[in-house]
Amino acid sequence: MVLQEKARPAAAPAAGVVILRGIVQVVGELLITAGIVLLLFVAWQLWWTNVESDAKQSEVIKEFAQDLGAAASAAPDAPAAPAAPQDFGPPVVSAAPGHAGTIGIMYIPRFGESYTRPIVQGTTGDVLDTLGLGHYANTAMPGAVGNFAVAGHRQTHGAVLDNIHTLVPGDKIYVQTKDGYYVYVFRNNQIVMPSRTDVLEPVPTLPGVTPTERFLTMTSCNPRFGAEERIIAYALLDSWRPASAGPPAEIAAQVAAAVGRG
Repeated sequence: MVLQEKARPAAAPAAGVVILRGIVQVVGELLITAGIVLLLFVAWQLWWTNVESDAKQSEVIKEFAQDLGAAASAAPDAPAAPAAPQDFGPPVVSAAPGHAGTIGIMYIPRFGESYTRPIVQGTTGDVLDTLGLGHYANTAMPGAVGNFAVAGHRQTHGAVLDNIHTLVPGDKIYVQTKDGYYVYVFRNNQIVMPSRTDVLEPVPTLPGVTPTERFLTMTSCNPRFGAEERIIAYALLDSWRPASAGPPAEIAAQVAAAVGRG
């Protein structure tokens, strides 16, 4: 019979090993904490900023609707659109409001029946991060010859242009101001680098050319979860109708809902 040796007590780990284990444990805990913080930040960016912005934009729309007065109250009773398009003459063009002043409301049926977003003067963070679509201050106003250009976030702060890539040629984009309704028709989009400010020229991408048409240009970040590029959507004014004529039949229900009378 072979005798078994008496088990010897395990040697205590070297001091260096103990220190290394402690460092690994601390680093692991820090990484876990950092991961949790990162997840919370992403949730804040993609969810809470949208909640806050949606609430603020709803307030802006309500205030705008109150300022419309009689024009807003007439919206639900607007007559059906006639068989032949009506000619209301040249579009009325208002002066731009001061910074953060409300220009109007944008309706884009392609983005859903409930899509109503305020258009506010300026493109600084205080506008884009809370108030909706920001109007580039040095571009034309709705209905004017030239380039009416706006910017909006894609995934955060209300995600006002999240679905900009889904537009197809022929889609209508409606802009409501105190003066009336401007109907733009989407033409095409373009992916550019952030430095391409020529898309804001009176004739987009053609500096120095005198405009003869009425453009709408919408800009947002690209891709959807990044900001390395910009996606640009171009549209042309197709028609307009004064506030006294009521909204176009296609968006009458949306207008009624937006001004709180649906």
